[in-house]
Amino acid sequence: MRPTVTPCEDFNAEEDAKALKKAFKGFGTDEDAVIEIITKRSNEQRREIATVYKTMYGKDLVKDLRSELRGHFEDVIVALMLEPVEFQAKELHRAVSGLGTDELSIVEILGVHDNDEVVAISNAYEGLYQTSLESDIKGDTSGTLKRLLVGLSTGRRDESCDVNEEAAVKDAQALLQAGELLFAGTEESVFNSVLCQRARCQLRLIFDAYNNLVGHPIEKAIKNEFSGTVKDALLQLIECVRDRTSYLATRLHDSMAGIGTDDRTLIRIVVSRSEKDLEDIKEVYYEKYGKSLAERIADEEEVPSDVKKVLMQLLL
Repeated sequence: MRPTVTPCEDFNAEEDAKALKKAFKGFGTDEDAVIEIITKRSNEQRREIATVYKTMYGKDLVKDLRSELRGHFEDVIVALMLEPVEFQAKELHRAVSGLGTDELSIVEILGVHDNDEVVAISNAYEGLYQTSLESDIKGDTSGTLKRLLVGLSTGRRDESCDVNEEAAVKDAQALLQAGELLFAGTEESVFNSVLCQRARCQLRLIFDAYNNLVGHPIEKAIKNEFSGTVKDALLQLIECVRDRTSYLATRLHDSMAGIGTDDRTLIRIVVSRSEKDLEDIKEVYYEKYGKSLAERIADEEEVPSDVKKVLMQLLL
């Protein structure tokens, strides 16, 4: 996994705190100074700056940033300042709050993280909102979709590295009997159980076994047996399991496809993967779409120029 953002070697939290305070003085804010500091530090260093800032000036840096900045520029800078699990918890809350539910963002956040990360995010969610992530998912969704998302939110996926071909064939047969071979309807619980609990490496073996049994990929079965948001969620989850890096590259591409831009998804993925595997995602993006991710973002007219500056710095 290759990040694009690494800790600053000549880091001085006190000097950075002074520079940020200076950027807030006078009419308007020196946005370039804010961008230069925030994007060139690791998340741990940014939070150290916030601690020193409070000691020096008696003020909360994130609150000062919120008061100085606006719109999606505020969103991306604040996202960079938050502890990663807190940021993901806030993104999940946004996905289940308000009108409608952003099911695909929920699948993305819960699908790309490992068990310990999902549990940490769930704990952060409960600490922030005094209610559990599971209860909010249950209150905002229903039926098969609710059971799928709740299953992902538990953080109970098998994470062993061992694979078992015989078990993979049995699971593939169970999926076949619960779906395409079932005379009427679909036993959704079998799909949820396998997709939410089996190890990622084992699932890839199960997908291969399914294809060998019926002569077509499991995605075709999902399209035949499910519809609407459940179908979309399952297809996204399978894509994520097959290749997380490729899946995130696709999510970035889709966030800028068509009319308008899904700014939240674009910001979330670039910010959250910048210290993990954004360099890998950039490489796969270019291979899939024939254009660099930086070029694609630069061409996106719907993305504000100040947000572009931040994202470009994170992509370097």
